[in-house]
Amino acid sequence: MSYKRLIPCIFIAGGKAVRWFHDDEVISEDVVGLAKSYSDLGADELIIFDLSETDDEHEASIDLMRRMNRVIRIPMVAGGNIRRQEDVKKILYAGAKRAIINLSKYDGVEMMEDAKLRFGKEKIAVSLNDFDALFKRKRLIQECCSEIIFMHRLDLNSVMNVTDIPSVIVTDTMEESELFKILKCPGVKGLSGKYVSQPELDFGDFKEKCGIEGIKITSFESIMDFSEFKLNENGLIPVVVQNYKTQEVLMLAYMNEEAFDRTVKTGRMTYYSRSRKELWVKGETSGHYQYVKSLTIDCDKDTLLAKVDQIGAACHTGNPTCFFQPLVGMDYDTKNPLQIFEKVYDTIIDRRENPKEGSYTNYLFDKGLDKILKKVGEEATEIVIAAKNKNPEEVKYELADFLYHAMVLMVEKGVKWEDIIKELADR
Repeated sequence: MSYKRLIPCIFIAGGKAVRWFHDDEVISEDVVGLAKSYSDLGADELIIFDLSETDDEHEASIDLMRRMNRVIRIPMVAGGNIRRQEDVKKILYAGAKRAIINLSKYDGVEMMEDAKLRFGKEKIAVSLNDFDALFKRKRLIQECCSEIIFMHRLDLNSVMNVTDIPSVIVTDTMEESELFKILKCPGVKGLSGKYVSQPELDFGDFKEKCGIEGIKITSFESIMDFSEFKLNENGLIPVVVQNYKTQEVLMLAYMNEEAFDRTVKTGRMTYYSRSRKELWVKGETSGHYQYVKSLTIDCDKDTLLAKVDQIGAACHTGNPTCFFQPLVGMDYDTKNPLQIFEKVYDTIIDRRENPKEGSYTNYLFDKGLDKILKKVGEEATEIVIAAKNKNPEEVKYELADFLYHAMVLMVEKGVKWEDIIKELADR
């Protein structure tokens, strides 16, 4: 049985979180704080539905999504009030892993097809209200999106016999027995709805109930058992901790089996204190949590490398890293923005050499130079438009979009970043 996810949903109306569709009872006036609490309490993902009716309210909701993405440590999928491709773009730029296209709308199919071409199928999810819509649009849905969000209780077995696309069920039932039935369905990847979205829900407690039912729910799964690790004389394994964004080494700590299991289960780095002889969750007292991005073991199986999303300072002294005291060697700048550009550039090259179905990058290469040039021109124009607007955030997103398309052009013409750097240095 595959691992499942608990995915609370937040309905935004008038800048507040309301209880449900057509139920405007306010459950929280602090939408960002609610999102953070879901993330901190053990949710595995988050769905955002924008219920706004006007363009101004929609812009305010997107701004809330952007602010939510800055404080949560779990993936976010968002939709609602999408009327044009620009709305899809803004939702993705706000940090959403996928944008949700509503196929029940009259232009939903056209919107989905266009979004797939522009952003790639991996960035698109579709919401469906009934089984007939899935049956009629099966081929198209499989070609254009990477996730289905069902908005009502359905004949799940029939649904999953029609498509292999991972599905999330959003249900208003509060009956645990029915929730277990949904989660046991092989094609269901996640559960959302009223029960999972209760602000007071103890996710850990519900996950334990799911475990009793034979349902595995966790953000991570280790492909090796702890018994396969080579431990030191105290039964511990050292863990080198690294910032996943900057690659900076943050600290060294130790784990026993219980600490390792809890880290995998919760997604937060948990260690064993050799001095206190007890488990400790990094950040439990300071708020400086470490959220797992990946765990890797070395060739001898006696040391772990943890790449984490570090909140605040890693060191108890207040320093970003525990390794701040120089001993030997010259000081140098360890932060190199060029690494980011080169990584994106290499990804674009990989897409060209190893095409991926539904990839927007491959779509550009397939269409050829004229299409790439057209997009570069369009994105340059959007920078100008964004700069005339009041929100400075728009300039940042448009510049990033332009740089991506410029890099596609660079790959197409065989221009490397080192060529650009050399040209700038010569000037």
